[in-house]
Amino acid sequence: MRRDRREAPGAGATGRAGLSQSLRAEWIRLRTMRATLYVVVATLVAGAGLASLNGSSAGDEYAAMPAADRLTFDPLAISLKGVILAQLTLALLGGLAITSEYGSRTIVSTLTAVPRRGRVLTAKAVVLTAIALPTGMLTTFGGFLSGRAALDSSGAPYVALGDPGTWRAVLGGGLFLTLAALLGLAAGVLIRSTTATVTTLFATTLIVPALAPALPGPPADWAAKFWPPSAGGQIVTGYRDPDLLDPWPGLAVMAGCVVVLLVAAFLTFRRRDA
Repeated sequence: MRRDRREAPGAGATGRAGLSQSLRAEWIRLRTMRATLYVVVATLVAGAGLASLNGSSAGDEYAAMPAADRLTFDPLAISLKGVILAQLTLALLGGLAITSEYGSRTIVSTLTAVPRRGRVLTAKAVVLTAIALPTGMLTTFGGFLSGRAALDSSGAPYVALGDPGTWRAVLGGGLFLTLAALLGLAAGVLIRSTTATVTTLFATTLIVPALAPALPGPPADWAAKFWPPSAGGQIVTGYRDPDLLDPWPGLAVMAGCVVVLLVAAFLTFRRRDA
């Protein structure tokens, strides 16, 4: 008697979940995770809120500036100031995409259903990107509009969407925020602990860039120019500082760092017990 060997779509010979099923399961899991909604809302609020606050205070600052300092006034960077905080919120979402499973031990059932760990990590990265990319784009676009309106009302110079470099900053800023989310995912895989991952991401995205100027000469110069979040953040600036990387090379540094960390995360994830 002939046996029916037909399998469910996307399933392998063992009946285990294929990539399409892994993507579907990860989408459901991340979409229904309570923190996802909180992070998305916080990211959008940070983008618009910080841009509005900085734009509102820029009028008095610009009026008090000497003529030489006005040459370096960057209304584009002010309008996209919220990216500084938004990178942390999306990085935290990336970290929670994996550390929440380690914390609840559901990672065991995940790896039982999908023994190919590369497939698990790929599904997480794809679904995370599908959430982070539109969130990042909306954050930078909303932040730009809020910052532009605040700058205009405060009497400071502002830029329009049609001005040179504006679309590069808005779209590139969305890519930067997506890379921050993937950075968080890699950190979560490598560290596994939610608390330690949050601490690491907070230090990486905010503390190091803030404290770098206090370092002695060469280390401070290196951190300002090549520290990945600092280098990548140049994508949302309009004023070109000759001591720093240009926008696209800076974003490339951030992207290269994320790729290296994701490779390290994959190798670690594949070899380490759940």
